[in-house]
Amino acid sequence: MPPTNGAIDKLDYHPGRPLLQDDDSGEHNSGRPTHPTGYAGSFFEQVAEGIVDRDRRRMRQELIRYLSFAYAIVACLCGGSITAYSLYGHLFQSRLHYSQLRVNGISIAAELGLYLPVPIFGYLCDRFGPGRPSLLAGLLFGFGYLVAAFAYRGGPPPDAGGQGWPFGVMVLAFAAVGMGTSCMYISAVTTCAKNFGRGKHKGLALAVPIACFGLSGMWQSQVGSRILYERRHDGTRGDVDVYRFFLFLGVLLLAVGIVGAFALRIIDEEEMIDEAVEELEQSGLLEDSEFFRRGYGTINERRHSSEAEADFLRREAEERKARAQEDARKKTWLLNEETRLFLSDHNMWWLAAGFFLVTGPGEAFINNLGTIIGTLYPPATSSTQIPTSAATHVSIVAITSTIARILTGTLSDLLAPATTLHQHRQGPNSLASSLASLPAAPAATRFTVSRLTFLLFFSLLLSLGQVLLASGLVQQHGERFWIVSALVGAGYGAVFSLVPILISVIWGVENFGTNWGIVAMVPALGATVWGVVYSA
Repeated sequence: MPPTNGAIDKLDYHPGRPLLQDDDSGEHNSGRPTHPTGYAGSFFEQVAEGIVDRDRRRMRQELIRYLSFAYAIVACLCGGSITAYSLYGHLFQSRLHYSQLRVNGISIAAELGLYLPVPIFGYLCDRFGPGRPSLLAGLLFGFGYLVAAFAYRGGPPPDAGGQGWPFGVMVLAFAAVGMGTSCMYISAVTTCAKNFGRGKHKGLALAVPIACFGLSGMWQSQVGSRILYERRHDGTRGDVDVYRFFLFLGVLLLAVGIVGAFALRIIDEEEMIDEAVEELEQSGLLEDSEFFRRGYGTINERRHSSEAEADFLRREAEERKARAQEDARKKTWLLNEETRLFLSDHNMWWLAAGFFLVTGPGEAFINNLGTIIGTLYPPATSSTQIPTSAATHVSIVAITSTIARILTGTLSDLLAPATTLHQHRQGPNSLASSLASLPAAPAATRFTVSRLTFLLFFSLLLSLGQVLLASGLVQQHGERFWIVSALVGAGYGAVFSLVPILISVIWGVENFGTNWGIVAMVPALGATVWGVVYSA
């Protein structure tokens, strides 16, 4: 205890022990602290623990980011099953007695299901994350392929002289398959765009899953033609067993969609939303925004008034609830504003128009590979006399498309000139616009190639393939048909890789699912127009 006369001796102070704590053990004579570590040690231990926790949390987030990327690749490797349509499309004619117009009608129904609902599925990805669309994709795939399997097994429909299921059932089944394809595709690609779209390898991060989407048709067509095939009377391998092939696809894709509901995650979305809101706030475009004039401050006022309440637990609960409401309202407002800016940009409409003109002929070619090959020779020629097959060219299209997608994604990252991100958020009164008017410092020159240059080059490659086919160069020479398939596949794949990359670079990734979904609608119209032209 301290001396009774009120004087404090130097031995009464012991470092590492609270000043007002009594010393019942008499340790003050030894000069040793009561606690093994002092306050400074405790403080630095807490700092170290905080750093370790932060690093552990960051490592866990990076692990989830890359696991989501890996599963997005798996989903795309399985989700493009509709690209194998030409493997069995001709069997709808020979086995179910469908006309060429009906065969094309089924593919058009799948194309419409593939492209028209994409904005809705993109909207779901942006608002609720990619997990729910992935689950929905699995359910649509399971329903579509299982119904198609039993409709095929039933034989020709009544209006074709059989006792099978009506033609409309097959159309409905493939419309569901098309919707499942777009839903799984957009959930996987949106996951990659939002997790990696702000890095320097955004092109490759988008090109890899998109390329894998094209590869799915290749390996699935090989499974169908080499494993799930029918045997002829002499024991040789025949056509694909469509019933078993559809059952295989239905079960596989249902499982992929269910797992994707838990595996596809977006990391740091709150931080991305906050940065985008701050950019828009500084852009000068929001002077008339009700959200920023009135709504944005009300929650902060509520938070400050709640601090005067006596009940601490209730105050904390109200603050958490208010913060969650503010975040949800801010995200909804931002995504709506991004959609408005995207639709009001005339550049987007020109890009969509070019996308329509390029993808339509490519869709018609890919969907009708089997019947196109048949037109290279006289009608009396049997399939065994033709030196090539639809399965081979489905694989050629898939391989060249995959190479072109990865190549354009990688080269565009390396060679594209540096651009100002999110230019659509820079109003005339923004700080960025003011700085842009100042003289720029001389920059180091390097060889650059614009992403639009890549887009034009590969569009011309696709056109060249169509010209070679129309010229008659491959007529009676099926062994040359691979040139046409390779050119069309490369052009088609590159265009489908570069357009979403351009959208993510120019209009940002916060609303990527909705923005890309809007542009991805136009191939549906292209597929319909050129599909009808081909069948006619």
